[in-house]
Amino acid sequence: MEKKNSFTSRIGFILAAAGSAVGLGNLWRFPYLAAKYGGGMFLLIYLLIAVTFGFALMITEVAIGRKTGKSALGAFSELNKKWGFTGVLASLVPCIIFPYYSVIGGWVVKYLVAFCSGQGKAAAGDTYFTGFISQTAEPVIWLSVFLILTAVVVMLGVQKGVEKASRVLMPVLVVLSVIIAVYSVTREGAIEGVIYYIKPDFSKFSVSLVFAALGQLFYSMSLAMGIMITYGSYMDKNSDLESSVRQIEIFDTGIAFISGLIIIPAVFAFSGGDESVLSSGPSLMFITLPKVFDSMPFGSVMGAVFFILVLFAALTSAISLMETIVSFIEEKTSLKRPVICLIVVIASMILAVPSSLGFGLLESIQILGLSILDFFDFISNNVLMPIVAFLTCIFVSYVVKVDTVISEVELSSPFKSKKLYAVVIKYIAPVFILIIFVSSVLKGLGIIDF
Repeated sequence: MEKKNSFTSRIGFILAAAGSAVGLGNLWRFPYLAAKYGGGMFLLIYLLIAVTFGFALMITEVAIGRKTGKSALGAFSELNKKWGFTGVLASLVPCIIFPYYSVIGGWVVKYLVAFCSGQGKAAAGDTYFTGFISQTAEPVIWLSVFLILTAVVVMLGVQKGVEKASRVLMPVLVVLSVIIAVYSVTREGAIEGVIYYIKPDFSKFSVSLVFAALGQLFYSMSLAMGIMITYGSYMDKNSDLESSVRQIEIFDTGIAFISGLIIIPAVFAFSGGDESVLSSGPSLMFITLPKVFDSMPFGSVMGAVFFILVLFAALTSAISLMETIVSFIEEKTSLKRPVICLIVVIASMILAVPSSLGFGLLESIQILGLSILDFFDFISNNVLMPIVAFLTCIFVSYVVKVDTVISEVELSSPFKSKKLYAVVIKYIAPVFILIIFVSSVLKGLGIIDF
């Protein structure tokens, strides 16, 4: 079946797919994991995993999408009807992630407005963040703003909305990242942070470091959530698939690397290299970094620019999540895109409100000892995504065979890495994904801690 939507060019596909991969995972999760797991050592392991493991999974998903011309929901059953359940699981992931991701997107909009309106010093206060997210109305209002911004782009369609937005947002995001990184690394005391970040210390190597890097790969590269299959379905058959995937990886990993240069040296300069500050997790962006900006010359300006950068990154990922949901509804119904977008926004709002209220009005509701938002994050990232990735490897390796992917890649160009690809997707990736799944679930449930 011919896809109703498509990208106008290869660069349009690359920027849109890179925009999906570049999100909050690059801008706060990657830097704090790098800080927590030894800086340069984490960076080295992540790069090795990205060019092998990440490449194999991404090219598989894009090839499946381009071959079938369908979203994940229809792509697996198109190739083998018995495996349609894998497409269902993959399609569930963005449905779970998009609502709670929009809650965090709303927090970003709130902080951007705070810095732009001269409230940067207030935002650096110890209780500002917790005071804000524990409210009932205001976080929901900012969540609504973020959802509407995302929906407007998706409603315009693949070419006029997703592709055009990516063509603007991605170059601006790269330029802003470089500007803020240069500012950060030139602060007094920041050079120690640069050395910590880029120089591998092999004594820091550990099994938990490898698991953290593998987990970040899923989170960062939009794998196992149907997005790359959907975007692959919009890709022209003549576009060089292997080269395109490599360039998406370069964009994604490059922004993650630059984000580390923004955050780690800045926090080193602010805290004197206190690793407990660096590895403060999600609070790094909303509690620690406002303090860093408050301590810097022109901190309010740089804080505003930083949160513009974060908003752009959050929007590009949210657009891809919503587009994936809209795409499979379009496939299965005769509804017009604006109607589908309205339905998705309403449903997402209904699902997002409990996550937003989980830090205030519904704080007493804990699932497996987790807040509502953290529970949805656990189910999507620690459970469903590894399962989908594992099933995808098995499906390609032993059901439709790796030649299905290889032949699709070779429609447009020689597949230079096909031998490495076959080994990784058949033998290495399934084993590591299974290990990640078991360990992350056990750790998430508090059974083990490493």
